Amino acid sequence: MGTKKIIVVDDEPDLINLVSYNLRKEGFHVSSASDGEEALDTIRKGDFNLIILDLMLPGIQGMELCRILKSSVDTASIPIIMLTAKSEELDKVLGLEMGADDYVTKPFSPRELIARIKAVLRRVHERPEKKKLLRIGDITIHIDTYQVVKKGKPLNLSATEFKLLLHLVQKKGRVFNRDMLLDAVWKDEAFVEPRTVDVHIRRLRKQIEDDPAHPLYIKTRRGIGYYVDADS
Repeated sequence: MGTKKIIVVDDEPDLINLVSYNLRKEGFHVSSASDGEEALDTIRKGDFNLIILDLMLPGIQGMELCRILKSSVDTASIPIIMLTAKSEELDKVLGLEMGADDYVTKPFSPRELIARIKAVLRRVHERPEKKKLLRIGDITIHIDTYQVVKKGKPLNLSATEFKLLLHLVQKKGRVFNRDMLLDAVWKDEAFVEPRTVDVHIRRLRKQIEDDPAHPLYIKTRRGIGYYVDADS
């Protein structure tokens, strides 16, 4: 599959050097940027497999840069791991809401970061081997190309959002609690919290539902979990 290209976006030179050194030891090709504008320009010109993005940046802030990247067809599919010096739950949730695939709170160990990178890349490149096309209502799921289309319009789902939607659709009628979805979608990733499932469900509903407050596709069985109706 070739050497994976990763860009590290942070305004701390020591952190960039530390992360880059450890990533290169693992066989990754590493680039870097120290502010939001430089990062946006480099990412748009490059062909990156993953972005490590600090929240606190000069110029375009990390959260806004994440939103810009995830709203563009050319960059929406690139997974993002956000770095933050803040430990508040709100920052983590906001990062996931903006489209980040994972987050790491500073200070962190290089081993932890590399484990998360490898886990995210596995999710991106795993391809289901069942039916190549699934439909629910006005939504079409193209399994081979990892695309979801609603009323003829492509949706910009992250790899994790895609796998979560696909799992629920393939198991229509079955209710899954958070732990079951973590096992199915995130598998053996030790750093993922159950709250992450709720955030990804909200993001999915914003994209696929006409009225996310009254979902037609991804429904909630109160006190139990989430499901896609068997008649969808």
